[in-house]
Formats: sequence, structure tokens, C-alpha cells
Amino acid sequence: MAPAAMTRALSASLADARPVSFWLEDPGKPGVLPAVTGDHSCDLLVIGGGYSGLWTALLAKERDPGRDVLLIEGHEVGWAASGRNGGFCAASLTHGLANGLERWPGEIRQLEALGERNLDAIESAVAHYGIDCDFERTGEIDVATQPHQLDELRDWHRQLTERGFDAPEFLDRDALRAEVDSPTFLGGLYDRRGVAMVHPAKLAWGLKRACLGLGVRIHERTRALDLARSGAGMAVRTPYGRIFARQVALGTNVFPSLVRRVRPYTVPVYDYALTTEPLTDDQLASVGWQGRQGLGDSANQFHYFRLTADRRILWGGYDAIYPYGGRMSAGLDHRPDTYLTLAGHFFRCFPQLEGVRFSHAWGGAIDTCSRFSPFFGTAHGGRVAYAAGYTGLGVGATRFGADVMLDLLSGVPSQRTGLAMVRTKPVPFPPEPFAWAGIGLTKWSLARADERGGRRNFWLKSLDRLGLGFDS
Repeated sequence: MAPAAMTRALSASLADARPVSFWLEDPGKPGVLPAVTGDHSCDLLVIGGGYSGLWTALLAKERDPGRDVLLIEGHEVGWAASGRNGGFCAASLTHGLANGLERWPGEIRQLEALGERNLDAIESAVAHYGIDCDFERTGEIDVATQPHQLDELRDWHRQLTERGFDAPEFLDRDALRAEVDSPTFLGGLYDRRGVAMVHPAKLAWGLKRACLGLGVRIHERTRALDLARSGAGMAVRTPYGRIFARQVALGTNVFPSLVRRVRPYTVPVYDYALTTEPLTDDQLASVGWQGRQGLGDSANQFHYFRLTADRRILWGGYDAIYPYGGRMSAGLDHRPDTYLTLAGHFFRCFPQLEGVRFSHAWGGAIDTCSRFSPFFGTAHGGRVAYAAGYTGLGVGATRFGADVMLDLLSGVPSQRTGLAMVRTKPVPFPPEPFAWAGIGLTKWSLARADERGGRRNFWLKSLDRLGLGFDS
């Protein structure tokens, strides 16, 4: 097809796409709770109504039902990254085993075991609280679409086997295409138990209902404007009053931390996704996607894709955008050029679905740190705890982060707080214009490596030597 005709076809496929997260349009969306007004006090104030804050509030009440827990959210529960991600709920706490093995080799087996227990606990909580979030323990396939990627996956499988890890199943081209059929697929690694698929917004809304059922006080449309010490506790100013709390847990992630010294450790990166209209029986049969697994390709600029409960394909990733100075803007939530790029890649992967149209197209910011996995800490003499830096894999890991924050606030050492991963911080990002230049050069270099058979240039090799290389 000629380039002009191709552009017209891709534009037509996006013509009816609604500029909103598919997940957030679900008819089961709960009503918004009123803002807090006047002055209030509590034992624990949780700031942020995404997964991080919701799990923290829920686990705090499970640990101590008598604890007075108040949660505030600046907009609506689940509206940000928790309501617009791909719905991949992974056991890994370290953004993949490769990244964890590179950074914490001495404790990676412990981290893997904790991650497995964490995912099991999420599954148990979903069942216990009756959270209807389409939770499916389907696993995920890491797909090779270039010969060098297949060689890397095969070598990684060999390394894991030799080191005694429970390696994902290696699938050759025919075995992979029997699971999900694309002419671009050359092979893959199938982790059958370490990832679940969820409806991300319904998970957040279900956690909200569970928190309310345990007595957590939740106020939406309530921004935390500042944080300061007040006597033996903390005071948080809101638009209509103040909240006095003995302890505070920060689950604000991509939004600027109320602890200013934490801000250099994260930058916002915008990620984008599309969903198709529901597939017909014949369309789904042409893809052969019966196992409903999540998939992700092995490129540096990678795609992630999965089926929804009503048989749409969600297709996201690839074009991560960093705004100069880390300045977040609602204008960056939608990027038609990226939608066209993603649509073109989708039809290259699944040419048998030519003519399918996209129903939704959206984007939003995620918090990214230089080690690509969360970090933790306390402030104000241990009265405040924070967790941030999940870098796109927080659907599962935020529950672990909530436990870490509660452990830190308790002041009692635990298995979690003794981890090097918990005790250390990532390398902070430099000030502008160096952050912009470094992130831009890294993105360009990663794209070049994809085009050159995986060969990493001097810049990427230097980042690898400094422990800053993207390894997951």
C-alpha cells in the first residue's frame, strides 16, 4: 500500500476512537465522594487514591482495625495511572527478573519469593472482598520479533536454567503462533503464573469499596497543598481546611512529592494505548488468542498487548514521551501522531485484522526512576513514609510498597525493611537541560539499537557500566 493510502487507512481506523481510557468508561464506575471540609484529625492520613494509597489504607485497617485511617485524593479514585494502564499485574517487584538480578543479585531470590507471595495475596484479596475486576492468572509471553531478540531470549532462558531459577517456558515460532498468531512472531518466553490480567479501574474501584467497608474515611476532589510538622504529628493543608495526622503515607507517585527532596528521583514519562472494537468470532479465530495471555515484545521501544473481557485488543507502549522540565500537562494526554504510529504497528503485527477500528485512544504520565523499580523512605522523623518510582509496573508492586510504608511507619524492622532494595535509593535525575538531553539521547540510542540488531552504542554501554541501563 502506498504511504498516502496507508496513512488514510490508519486515520480511518482511529476516526471513531474516544479520547479517554477504555477502562474509565465502565458503567460500574462508582460515584465521587465529597471533598473534605473543615479541620479533621486521624491516626493515619493516606495521600493519593491510586493503587499505592488504596492498598496502604486497606492493609493499615487489616493490621489494626481500630486505627483511624483517612484517605484523600485530589481528583477521583483511580483516575490517573491506576485507571489507564494495561492491566498487567505482575509478581515481579523489580521490573522483571533481569533488572532485579542486575541490581540486587544477593537478594533476588528473596525478592522473587516476596513478589510471588504478593501476587497471591492480591488474588486472595480480590476473592475475599468480592472485587469484580476480571482477574485472570493467564501469564505473559515475552515475544521476539527480530532474530537478535530470539537469540537473546534463548540465551536468557539458558542462563536462568543454569542458575537454578524457575525459567519461563521457551516457545519456538510454531509453538508461539499456536498460542497467538502473528507473522512477526519468531519465538518467546511464556511465564504462565507470574502475571495476571485485570481491569485496572475496576480493581481501584473495588479497593475503594473494600476500604470504605473497613471504615476508611475517603474524600475525593481534595488536594493536599502542603505538609508540615504539627506537635507530635503532621498537618496537611487542603483547599477547605486542614488534616492533623499522627502519621502520613504518600502514594502520589508521578505527581510532585510533598517531600521536596524526593522529587529529583522521578520524572514523568507519557505512555499511550489504543483499544479496538470488540472482535467478532472470526476475527478472534484468525488470531487464535485462546489463552488470553498478556504479551509484550522484546524491543527496547516495546509494545504491550492483551485481550479485554469483551474481546477487544489493548495495544500500547512504544512511544514514551518526556516533557522538558518534567512539567506535566493535560495536553500531553493525547498525541495523534503516536496513535497513528501505534495503529500502524498493530496492523503490521496482526495483518489478518485489517479493517478493525479502534474504539479508544488515550495516554497519561507514569513515574519513572533511574533503576526502573520502586524506592522507599521516610521523612519528618519517621512520621511520613513514601513509595514511588514504579515505572509502569505498579499494578502488583504497589501492594508490596504499601506494606513497606506501613512497616517503616511502625518503626519496627521487618523482612521487607531489611532489603537493600528498600534501604537504597536510585540515582537522581540531573537538573535541566541535562535531564532532557540525557533522556532524549537514551531514547534515540535505544531506537538505534532496535534497528541495528540490538547493538548498543557507547552511550548505552556507559549507562550499563554505571548501573543505569534499561534492563527489563
